[in-house]
Amino acid sequence: MNAKKKNSSPTLPDPELPEITDAWIASADLHHGEKLVRRGRPKVANPRQLLSLRLPPRVIARWKASGPGWQTRMAEALEKSAPKERRAAG
Repeated sequence: MNAKKKNSSPTLPDPELPEITDAWIASADLHHGEKLVRRGRPKVANPRQLLSLRLPPRVIARWKASGPGWQTRMAEALEKSAPKERRAAG
């Protein structure tokens, strides 16, 4: 109730409106005008893959000591030194 209106009564919800539940909110779409806004990070054309690799601790320490972005620099170094692709015998 509004503090300025001492005799005001609370408004009741419109019975024609749907009940708002957590599931309803989770499935709702967000629009800016007519445009549907997608949630989350955009999909990457070539997403990176998770790989478990055992390296000597001193190698990891040296890469980490090179500062922020060490994982990206390590991936670039691996790509530069990767073996050439073999052509299938045919």
